[in-house]
Amino acid sequence: MFDDKLKIFGARVAAVITGKDLARDEAKDMFRQVLLNEQPDWQQGAFLVELTAKGETAEEIAGAWEAIYELDTEKVSPIVPEPLVENCGTGMDSFKTFNISTTAAVVAAAGGIYLAKHGARALTSTCGAIDILEAVGVDVECDLDIVKQSIEKVGIGIFNGMSPKVHPQALFRILSQIHFGTTLNIAGSLANPALPRYGVRGVYSKDLVKPVAQAMREIGYIKALVVHGGNGDGIKGMDEISTLGETVIAELTDSGEITTYTIRPEDFSIQRSSEHALRPFTDRKEEALEFLRILTGYNLGSRYEIACLNAAPIFYLMGQAKGLREGFILAQEIIQSGRAIAKLREWVMAQNSNPEDGLRKLDCLLKEIDAARR
Repeated sequence: MFDDKLKIFGARVAAVITGKDLARDEAKDMFRQVLLNEQPDWQQGAFLVELTAKGETAEEIAGAWEAIYELDTEKVSPIVPEPLVENCGTGMDSFKTFNISTTAAVVAAAGGIYLAKHGARALTSTCGAIDILEAVGVDVECDLDIVKQSIEKVGIGIFNGMSPKVHPQALFRILSQIHFGTTLNIAGSLANPALPRYGVRGVYSKDLVKPVAQAMREIGYIKALVVHGGNGDGIKGMDEISTLGETVIAELTDSGEITTYTIRPEDFSIQRSSEHALRPFTDRKEEALEFLRILTGYNLGSRYEIACLNAAPIFYLMGQAKGLREGFILAQEIIQSGRAIAKLREWVMAQNSNPEDGLRKLDCLLKEIDAARR
């Protein structure tokens, strides 16, 4: 029986090598075996590499997501008055930036959007969503009930994608050993315990923009925007909307249609940024301080602009803005009004098994920023 399983898995890998696409149920079965470690490491690795090299279809991504969500994801159901939204990236992009999507999420929550984030610690970058939020006082190792209550109470919470409380079986074990983008990065980022049906998602390759939008439709999303931004010459890319160059977007509407289009910084009257201005700091504390400088409105430069630009699609998706430009302006107003940093403070208090310790950590960093500005 075991030999048969090896042969069937191997035959499917061989088919993928020749360019054959897998049906959703075939992909689900193969990813189930990877998650349960039922295949030798060589066969698992070959499968992930060859599927990525072929280029994943929407059905293959959906099958991978289904295996992860059913086998390796704890579930929660926050009770909120508006639809839940998520925003995150796949990571593994070729151009590394500071943590833009986390900054944008706080701004969106301050604007009244309910966000259920699903993030990870850094694997190839300086500071992942979990790292930066931990640094400013959010309890990223808390029980899922606390995350659920945070979403219900203050409109935002984050599930730690690298915690066994969220994915108890295998996801972290596998992703921590892989330092290039695979289908697991895409499908794993979609395996949100709260199962939001609205999402803004960044992907590490322009070729993935439309397939991921199709996969999101396949697994039940109602509306979504999938983005990939380029640098100035288009050679490197980021899983965010870019202020360096063009961004390709696939938009899933509530009618089930998917349209693709391109936007540029000039569409928002933004002067193109330098690559250096958006790169992460090597020091995690400095990353946290910069995160706070943006949310307090102390930094109104290139990082502030790209954070607002990436909050814009969340407002547009949920009907708070008629278009991305209007969403961009709204994000700027929220930061400059003080609502963004106030929302972060609420989040630290709500998603915490020890709120006093979290606030102490946040206030210590804010005092350091204030002292440096005097």
